[in-house]
Amino acid sequence: MNFMRAIALTVLAVLAGSAHPAGAQNMQEADRVRDEALPLFVQDRCAEFKDPAEQLFCGDPALKEAGARLNAATEARLNRIADRRVAIEENAEWIRNRNSSCSMFGGRSVPGRDIPYVKTCLLKETEERIAILNDPNFDCLATDTPAGRLICSDPELAVADQELDDLVIALISRLKEDDAKRAFSEHARWVRTRDRKCDLDDKDNVPPDELSRSAGCLTEYMRQKTAEIGAAKSDPKRVFGRPSNSATPDADAVDLCVAQIHAANACENFLRVSRVIEIDTEISAAEALVTAEVEMKVLSPFAMCSPIASSCTGMCWDLKSNPQKKPAGGVDSIPVAYRLKIEKSFAFRKTGGGWGCGTTVLQPVDLGIAQSGP
Repeated sequence: MNFMRAIALTVLAVLAGSAHPAGAQNMQEADRVRDEALPLFVQDRCAEFKDPAEQLFCGDPALKEAGARLNAATEARLNRIADRRVAIEENAEWIRNRNSSCSMFGGRSVPGRDIPYVKTCLLKETEERIAILNDPNFDCLATDTPAGRLICSDPELAVADQELDDLVIALISRLKEDDAKRAFSEHARWVRTRDRKCDLDDKDNVPPDELSRSAGCLTEYMRQKTAEIGAAKSDPKRVFGRPSNSATPDADAVDLCVAQIHAANACENFLRVSRVIEIDTEISAAEALVTAEVEMKVLSPFAMCSPIASSCTGMCWDLKSNPQKKPAGGVDSIPVAYRLKIEKSFAFRKTGGGWGCGTTVLQPVDLGIAQSGP
């Protein structure tokens, strides 16, 4: 062992041995209070969980039982809707709000004296969430998008949307797991294409009565997709099979291009593309350059400067200042529900089968903006 390192370790050992006994007593008292409040904490090895909320759900019998029922209700909801990443995003946002409501911030441990209050709060929030998830009307009401609000406000649209959803899920259920994941991703891209075609994209603050003019377009979209699935005669590969080219170089083409990049880098585990807006297009006989804004929602935290950040968003992030400035160390994570917007030009080339994307990576981007909130 290096001589200086040996000295340093010896000094640390001496310092540890000479620490004030009151510190050790305080730690023992804190552990005793925690173990009394969470009787399963030690036997179930709850300290292995890093998240304070997970530690409480692990260590308290009532919370553990409620947590199991919550997981079952959440899984049931995921199994009955086709656009699953929207549900994952909404659930992640609920967890963040639940923790804030129960005075749990920033992953900090819950002091022993506060555990009884936090347990009561978490149990109340969990029971309310289970009841909401089991409400058949929740799936519609939770879709907080312009199209979702319009569909839920019109009974005929709501019924048609649910029927189409059921057909999509039944068809995808015939696929193997990896193919099913790709099919669900393709369905999500259908929905984004629908919203662009029906003039419902980027209309978050538009009054409901103005959205109603898009009802006919939504009805026609659902009719066409329902007929397409019916014509497939239960063969999902006749409906799902991500195309490699687009009919025209536009926002739909960029959406497909981003989907291909994200699939190659397993980005769907961390991000959901929520919106693609075409900004400018330069087109010639055989080539095109489409500049677009791509908005993504964070589903699972990832380091602000990491391979995931680079391959899935095209850049490193700094949420405190200039979003394109590389953060020192890059160890902090981007929180769930953050909206990341990038602006980038995508190259396309015309072939016999349409317009193929020549952009295979997202970095570098022209502009990046990170925003908190839903």
